[in-house]
This record gives sequence, structure tokens and C-alpha cells, in this order.
Amino acid sequence: MPHFAANLTFLFTEIPFMERFAAAKQAGFDAVEFMFPYDFPQNDIREQLRKTGLQLVLCNLPAGNWAGGDRGTAADPKRKQEFRKGVARGLEAARALGFSRMNCLVGLKPGGLSDRECRNNLVENIRYAADALDGSNVRLMVEPVNRLDMPGFALNSCAEVLALLEEVGHPNAYLQFDVYHARRENEDVAAILRNHFNRIGHIQIADCPGRHQPGTGETDFKFLLPEIDRMGYSGFVSLEYIPAPDTSTSLQWFSSYGYKL
Repeated sequence: MPHFAANLTFLFTEIPFMERFAAAKQAGFDAVEFMFPYDFPQNDIREQLRKTGLQLVLCNLPAGNWAGGDRGTAADPKRKQEFRKGVARGLEAARALGFSRMNCLVGLKPGGLSDRECRNNLVENIRYAADALDGSNVRLMVEPVNRLDMPGFALNSCAEVLALLEEVGHPNAYLQFDVYHARRENEDVAAILRNHFNRIGHIQIADCPGRHQPGTGETDFKFLLPEIDRMGYSGFVSLEYIPAPDTSTSLQWFSSYGYKL
């Protein structure tokens, strides 16, 4: 079966963040991810990882002032230096906490900027980040976010990210394949998996619509998850869904799909 990881930004939110590591371990997970390691004392995170034996597999690059509405800085030419400082900060966190995949949320497209100007800036920034992370054996992911949930985001579909990565031309830049966002954009998730398998560096899942656990929406996970296995994917499949009605109850989908944590 796929190697599942719990996203602690989405799961176990019934309890404080630092308690979620132990809860994930108790539920049967051996790997976790979460969005931003900069929001908490990294020594505390490292201690939770040590105590539980969990592997931290992925975090995001700094994304600006998230509470203030930022969703990344890579798309904005005026924030190029901020983006590069964020890459350095992300690398420090990766070295301290031991994760080997870093996701880039590129952010909202700045007003008054042409598509070509935004694209050129993204190419330069993604190439810079991919090169910087490559020197520390950290893989760079680039994630699209659907236009319905986040209007104005600069990259909405897997197709757009894949075209960007082709232009970037760096071997250390990969697609973060979020099944939920792809389905919201009406993309063929099975075709993406088959046709771009070598460009997929990380997979996240949630059902669509609703963004809850598998089995609550329209995505055919009973086909997709075995297909991920059949393709020989050796990375992690992260549960980045909103549990309904709560995390513990939501995990019952494993047994209904024939899986066991």
C-alpha cells in the first residue's frame, strides 16, 4: 500500500500542535508533514520527532505574512530578496528537522503585472530555489492551488506547474501533486500520474468536493491509490484533508479501503 503521512496542519487539530505528533504516532503513522516549521520553536519540534520516532517528510518554504493574506512570495518581482531569504530560512529548518522535501507556494499574482512578467519571475525564482536546495539534497516541490478556493493564485493547475517546470529546466524541481486541487480544476488525475510520473515529487490527497477524507466525495481513490502503488511511487502520500467529523472518525476510511495503518 502507499506510504501514508499525516499532515499535522489539517489532522488532529482537536488538540494543540505539539500534542499532534504523539497522536499521529498512536494512530499508527510513522511519518508526518505540516505547513510551516517557522511558527513554532524548532527545538520543540525536534524533541517531538525524537520522542515519537516520526519522520518529518515535508514542510513549506516561508510564504510571507500568511495571517495577513500572503500565500507565497515567488510570483512578485518586488519580493525577490524576501523569497531568497526564505529559501535560506527553509534550508536551515530542513537541516535542523531532517526533512528532504520543501514545497513552494508561489503566491498571488501581483496586480498590474503581465502574465509574461509574472512567468519570468517565477522561472527565475524556482530555478534559484531548486539549485539552492539541490546542494543540501532537499527536493523542491511546486504546488498549484485551484482558482475556486484561492482566486488570484499564480498557478492553478498541474498542467500550469508542469509547463513552468519545463521552462525552468532544473532536475531538482518537481510537481507537488495535490489530488484535491487537481480535481477542483477538473484535471484527469490518473492521466497526470501516468504521463508525468517522473516529475511528481510528492502526493497529497483529499476528496473533492469538500476536501474531506477519501470516500466523502467523487474522487475514485479505490482506483487511484492502487494505481499509485502500481506505478512504483516510492514517496509519501500525505493526508491533507479536513477530517469529518473529527480526525479519529475520519481515519476509518483506511479499513474500508482495505488498508491498515
